[in-house]
Amino acid sequence: MTKKKHLNNRQTDRIAGNQQKRLDRLEKKAAKVEQQLEHTQLSAPEAGVVISRFGQHADVEDHTGAIERCNIRRTINSLVCGDKVVWRRSLQPQGGISGVIEAVQERSSVLSRPDFYDGLKPVAANIDLLIIVSAVLPVLSLNIIDRYLVAAEAMQIKPLLLLNKIDLLSAEERAVVDKQLEIYRKIGYEILLLSAKTGEGMAQLDEYLKSGTSIFVGQSGVGKSSLVNNLLPELQVVTREVSDGSGLGQHTTTVARLYHLPEGGELIDSPGIREFALWHLPPDEVLWGFKEFRPWLGRCKFRDCKHLNDPGCALHHAIEIEEISAERFDNYHKILLSMVQDKPNFFKVD
Repeated sequence: MTKKKHLNNRQTDRIAGNQQKRLDRLEKKAAKVEQQLEHTQLSAPEAGVVISRFGQHADVEDHTGAIERCNIRRTINSLVCGDKVVWRRSLQPQGGISGVIEAVQERSSVLSRPDFYDGLKPVAANIDLLIIVSAVLPVLSLNIIDRYLVAAEAMQIKPLLLLNKIDLLSAEERAVVDKQLEIYRKIGYEILLLSAKTGEGMAQLDEYLKSGTSIFVGQSGVGKSSLVNNLLPELQVVTREVSDGSGLGQHTTTVARLYHLPEGGELIDSPGIREFALWHLPPDEVLWGFKEFRPWLGRCKFRDCKHLNDPGCALHHAIEIEEISAERFDNYHKILLSMVQDKPNFFKVD
């Protein structure tokens, strides 16, 4: 009786690899047949824009302005409000589903928000203007503003600082706030003081919004939904007051939604968030995000300067001669500290 020959590891791996290749070919063939059968039930490809995303479905606007709810191909890894897509209509719509999104066109920009459980989550795409909405209630936070400005610089999207609810300020309080915001005017950021309640500043906001696709971002409770109501009164987006107990804003918008404005331009209203983390960015990119720091970078005495108590730090010298705001400099270090504390374990690199 012939003794059975044992295969070595290399031979076993080769056989397993050949089997996997055959399985892959069969799977691709089955998928191709399935796709061909499905395409017989779909119309020709057409362009569209994602108005909003709901789980495995999205609302797509076609060239006529009609909005159709579509399924999303499993091959599409990321799809958000503002995406330009290629989709096909179903010849026999079922269950309120009118078609299938097959591809996403290249984005000119994307706003992403770090999520502790899901990693980096895209919020909206193809944005021209990032409108950072702040208010005197729940609190005017320059740290939050600086976080959004770093994100805007990283994405290379023009920011606009919008301070809402100024009707709540006395003349003296308004002067104090105006002095706080002078920091940003000095370094070239545009600022708009506004009241959705009285209408002050709304005409200037209309002019900004005409420039393309804009997005409101900011803490919950700063009045983003009230601004949308003023811009599009027929929608009457639900609003909620700041919580008396916590002093924190209440979430009103649950998904990002794109609106067409009567005076021109598009607006994306995004869900309010209480804190905007930046732990997904490398420290050097955060440093670059403070644009008034840039002329001083590389001028420190030591190449590995941490810009803390290091001797010969150029940024400290810039603060002493009032070329850099001490408050912005403090916020820079607070952001770095929060990045270390907040970064999830799966995102950390040893």
